[in-house]
Amino acid sequence: MRYFIDLSYNGRAYHGWQIQPDVITVQAALNHALSTVLRIPLDCMGAGRTDTGVHAEQMIAHFDIDTKIDANDIAYKLNVLLPKDIHINTIREVQPDIHARFDALSRTYSYKISRTKDAFNYLNAHTYTLPLDIDLMNQAAQILFKYTDFQCFSKVKTDVKTYNCTIMEAHWERNKTTLSFNIKADRFLRNMVRAIVGTMIEVGAKKRTLEEFHEIISSKNRSNAGTSAPAHGLYLINIEYPKSIYVHKES
Repeated sequence: MRYFIDLSYNGRAYHGWQIQPDVITVQAALNHALSTVLRIPLDCMGAGRTDTGVHAEQMIAHFDIDTKIDANDIAYKLNVLLPKDIHINTIREVQPDIHARFDALSRTYSYKISRTKDAFNYLNAHTYTLPLDIDLMNQAAQILFKYTDFQCFSKVKTDVKTYNCTIMEAHWERNKTTLSFNIKADRFLRNMVRAIVGTMIEVGAKKRTLEEFHEIISSKNRSNAGTSAPAHGLYLINIEYPKSIYVHKES
């Protein structure tokens, strides 16, 4: 049987989601907790991978087990065992051929910028207090819909067959002392959102024009785009799947 784990985590203490040698990752912590609670070696497969320091309000991972489990009881036990910066939201049985990564319809990220110095929020949002033209930044966001190839915003050394992504939503929101950039797509390239945000900040600061933003994307050259925004402001906030994937409907 296959189960989906819906979890949240603060990425500050972790070298990203994916297991890597000699560093602490969220996937490694979850695998250890799962194997301990269920008393068999288990590996989970995530819907994607977040980079070092990036957070997730919602990450989905799946794991397989031969016997039926009490999902609520296992979720409770995992939350007791896991560090305080990782929380299991739900565990649900899904159809056995459903894959957390390949069956996702979309992923949504939010990048948070604090417009004032904040003694409590500085670890979880990028502090940027210089003037920004939010209208220009939203115009830049609309430009994204005109393209599908985003190689200019991808890490240079990455193993992908295509740089094409379909952007479904992209916009900036202002909320008192914070800005949020929300972007939804069928897939994302490594470092893509942070590179987009860093470049848009330059547009908002009037260091780049909207025409230059067009030219950056058309160039397909990462060196033409802006510096990536810091990791601690980025959140994976939603992963969407077909409703038919679950074995039992939510009550």
